[in-house]
Amino acid sequence: MAKDKKYNRKYKDSLFRMVFREKSNLLSLYNAINGTGYTDVGELEVVTLENAIYMAMKNDVAFLLYDYLNMYEHQSTLNPNMPLRDLFYIAYEYEKLIDGKKIYGSRPVRIPAPKFVMFYNGNEKADESILLKLSDLYSIPQDSPELELKVKMLNINYGYNKELMEKCRVLRDYSIYVHKVRSYAKEMSTEEAVDRAMEESIQEGILENFLRKYRQEARIMSIFEYDEEEVMRIVKEQISEDAREQGLKQGLEQGLEQGLEQGLEQGLKRGLERGQVIGAVESLREFGHDEKEIKAAVMKKYSLSEEEIAAYL
Repeated sequence: MAKDKKYNRKYKDSLFRMVFREKSNLLSLYNAINGTGYTDVGELEVVTLENAIYMAMKNDVAFLLYDYLNMYEHQSTLNPNMPLRDLFYIAYEYEKLIDGKKIYGSRPVRIPAPKFVMFYNGNEKADESILLKLSDLYSIPQDSPELELKVKMLNINYGYNKELMEKCRVLRDYSIYVHKVRSYAKEMSTEEAVDRAMEESIQEGILENFLRKYRQEARIMSIFEYDEEEVMRIVKEQISEDAREQGLKQGLEQGLEQGLEQGLEQGLKRGLERGQVIGAVESLREFGHDEKEIKAAVMKKYSLSEEEIAAYL
């Protein structure tokens, strides 16, 4: 693959997020998922978190509609931790929506009912629909968990969930466009693949209005997103190989079962093999920690110097 030009990272955002920031598109998606036929976009109030302080990242799409608080997330990697992330998001949303003093009163505080959906379009195989539960992350299994949060994961890769795609034309077009980029990127540079996918999509009426209106911004986002996916795929393949060679898989499984911190402690006892350090870094990233937190945690656990941690990061 040819080298692409470097762009300023400040342009990095989610193409999915950009497509569905249009209220008409968002309402269409809601109707398709819930089997409703709402037409008044004025009833839809967007409350997306621009700076989710708990996770140091943006919530993709959040909106209020007829006493429901909808939390939509887009992922290009399978993320079993989405219920935990959504727990942080919904707590912050409720904090914004109500007056904190009222919760100490004698009257019940009415809050919108939450709905959580994750849209997945990564390269890893996945079923059309999967229910992710917060209780699945508990260290000790619970028959009747006192705190539960369920996220419906929908596979929106090309060829999946055809009934849903038929109900929401914009979602179908988004799926086709992403499929085009990925297909062409196997034969040419990322920039060339994005340009070809955009031209064809416009000619075929796929996301036509959106791509014409936001052509340059959508182009930059598409290049960033594909490159990021490719880097993550290569890194995961390398981690998997190292795990097989050095027994990292067992350590990571124990880390998931007993909690990230305890898993890192066990990793420390097994030494400073390269695969373990890389695995720890990747696990912390999956849990949503920023680079400074990862650097500090891994340096402490593995007694690494500044030069050594810089090499791993």
